[in-house]
Amino acid sequence: MLGGLWGIITTIVVGLILGVIGRMLASGDQKIPMWLTIVVGIIAAFIGNWLAGVFGVRDTPGIDWIRHAFQVGAAVVGVIAAAAIYAKVKGGGHRAVT
Repeated sequence: MLGGLWGIITTIVVGLILGVIGRMLASGDQKIPMWLTIVVGIIAAFIGNWLAGVFGVRDTPGIDWIRHAFQVGAAVVGVIAAAAIYAKVKGGGHRAVT
């Protein structure tokens, strides 16, 4: 297990990769900033790992494809949810001037 600075860097990189994949696979146009994409990706990694543990497929011989599929699925759902929430929060504070 990585720790310290390398652990933080690895977490950010994995979050970025998962977030970008989630944005590519999500339908529609997601108008969220890159920092939110990374945060969604990091959270998706934890959720995907948890789901893989629940289904008993977290640690398998070779590449953990099922765990990664859970992570990507969580990233897609997370990006869609984040885009909807971000649009409401970002748009909710502005009023049209007449």
